[in-house]
Amino acid sequence: MTGAPSPDTALIGPGDPPPVTVGRPGGASPYIIICEHAGNAIPKRLGALGLEAGNLERHIAYDIGAADVAGAMSGHLDATLILQPYSRLVADCNRAPDDPEFIVTLSEDVEIPGNIDLDDADAEARRREVFRPFHDRIAAELDARRAAGRPSRIVSVHSFTPVFDGRTRPWQVGIMYNRDRRLADVLLGLLAGQGDLCVGDNQPFQMTGDNVYTLPVHAGRRGVPGVEIEIRQDLIATRAGREAWAARLGRLLERAGEALSGLEH
Repeated sequence: MTGAPSPDTALIGPGDPPPVTVGRPGGASPYIIICEHAGNAIPKRLGALGLEAGNLERHIAYDIGAADVAGAMSGHLDATLILQPYSRLVADCNRAPDDPEFIVTLSEDVEIPGNIDLDDADAEARRREVFRPFHDRIAAELDARRAAGRPSRIVSVHSFTPVFDGRTRPWQVGIMYNRDRRLADVLLGLLAGQGDLCVGDNQPFQMTGDNVYTLPVHAGRRGVPGVEIEIRQDLIATRAGREAWAARLGRLLERAGEALSGLEH
């Protein structure tokens, strides 16, 4: 028998944030702005996963600056915003639940004690209470738009570290995509036309249907245009930087939407 967990077994309890936050639910834009790694919250029942507090402020815990950029882009475009506030160390909501990276025991150089030797029930609680509500809300938004005859486009907002594994990353922004290049190609062209950017084409890493979840599932399987936008963290370390990038990307997405309208189906 399945259903809601009892208060004694629930992972998310009183005082914990909900697993999904929605802004501008009636947004007029075709764009849906998504941020899978928006926050570094941890359910109280998990303590701090055995980590020192400083590690929860690092990229291993969440995409620093991404939530603020996503929120400002939502406002610029009048686009629905869907955020996931829990740390990727609790459950990485841009990975499939059967992916070994869904719940990591080692992230970069940091061991995650609270994730070691999880039993099946503990792992299932994270899938059920963190991952599933977030992705169900994205699916519900797309279903409602399709039923209403409204077009949809997905933009997933992330940030990346300037240096990874000892290697400097030169890109200021990266446009990530899987098989569907419609929105990606338009945005890459617009970003190249800015003249002052080093733009990653499927960088800082190669997206596949196996190493990310949101875009291949919610966009790819439905034939919905979508991209993942990665912004280098040092560029959005300040409020001014975040606002500037949100405004720039918002303007470019508006222009991309005009170019894309004839390519959607």
